[in-house]
Amino acid sequence: MNALRGRTTRDLDFRWQTTDLRSEWYGHALSTAPADRQASEAAITGLYALAGEPPPAFVWVRSPAAAQPLLPPSAPLSVDGPWPLESRLASVLSSLRERLDRKTGAHREPYPPARPTPLEAAVRDPVHRVAHESVAAAIRSAIPTRSGVCWYGQHEAAWVAHYDAHHRFGPARFEAADVAQLQLWTTLARSCGWWWPRDGRCVIAERPTTVHTEPVAGSEHGETRLHSARGPAVVFPDGWAIHSWHGTTVPAWVVDTPTVDLIGAEPNVEVRRCAIENLGWARFIAEAGLTLVGRAQDPGNPGGELSLYDLPYEQWGRTSRLLLAVNGSLERDGTRRRYGLRVPPWFDDPIDAAAWTYGLVGSQYALLRRRT
Repeated sequence: MNALRGRTTRDLDFRWQTTDLRSEWYGHALSTAPADRQASEAAITGLYALAGEPPPAFVWVRSPAAAQPLLPPSAPLSVDGPWPLESRLASVLSSLRERLDRKTGAHREPYPPARPTPLEAAVRDPVHRVAHESVAAAIRSAIPTRSGVCWYGQHEAAWVAHYDAHHRFGPARFEAADVAQLQLWTTLARSCGWWWPRDGRCVIAERPTTVHTEPVAGSEHGETRLHSARGPAVVFPDGWAIHSWHGTTVPAWVVDTPTVDLIGAEPNVEVRRCAIENLGWARFIAEAGLTLVGRAQDPGNPGGELSLYDLPYEQWGRTSRLLLAVNGSLERDGTRRRYGLRVPPWFDDPIDAAAWTYGLVGSQYALLRRRT
């Protein structure tokens, strides 16, 4: 009984500790406070020193997009060298993480491990989904150009939090020099936005002034994703902004001014889906002038309905039909989304049209127990 009580106490302590740490790093990843310029510059100066370089000249910009005109492309690597500063810094970080992994046991076979450890599942992975998969990925996709190696500052939170957790909770004990370097990276994740180190100069972006998120339904660790139904989800001090609809990065019109014409001209099926969701399927069908051809229960998705519509040629550019279906698998928020697929105009039966999207005929599709 005492052993069981002790294990229960340890489990509760672990849950409380990881919950507090995870919340702390969520806060850093989503922070909209002005950058701590003094702390950021001091940390970057320390990293330059580890790469054998003097302090750089610092250039602050108000968004990641504003940094792009100031950045020459990274120099190509060669076996004979010399390596550019940003590549040497990447090597410094890679070596640090390898040493820390040896202390935590992460380097052992199998690698990568078959499943995350409890600490990884409680801290690293959810912070990665919030900071990197949601926010950093949206920013990266919105930057029109690529200007070589950079770091994400506050959006590096996941890997920094991972080692921070090991350092705080043990049992791994890191070398003093590695703790000191980890502290430099930790300071940057707590202090600034994205940054681009170059020889003699470092460009640093301010953090956003606005970040709108929504909870991810069913997530075990209180995860969030970008979403705003009114205006941009992320805004930087210079006005550069990113729109997001339930975690999907979209053009501004999808949120602000969705119209049938814009939807019809959009080639990306996910963007179309988001715009129609915002407009509403009933309104979209009415305003687009869609004519119902037929309805049927979806044999591959019990409880779901298939609806087949004619698409007006003058609005959609070519003769085709629209199959409206319900997704066979749950979204991360626990819902099943409706989506539309263009199908050839010769289908009159919704089941035949659905079968065509899978490379089947209607009689084969009707035998499916469950589609995805």
